[in-house]
Amino acid sequence: MIQNHMSALRRKHEALEREINKEETRPLPDTIRIHSLKKEKLRLKEELLN
Repeated sequence: MIQNHMSALRRKHEALEREINKEETRPLPDTIRIHSLKKEKLRLKEELLN
């Protein structure tokens, strides 16, 4: 069960990374959205490490 939870967190973390990259490569990136995505990615990373 814990392994499934960790796998789900990793997938969400990877999805956020893709979203960040996608947003950053747009002609007019939304910096507020990027900041929000990075904050969520960091929260997931911290949860993965604990």
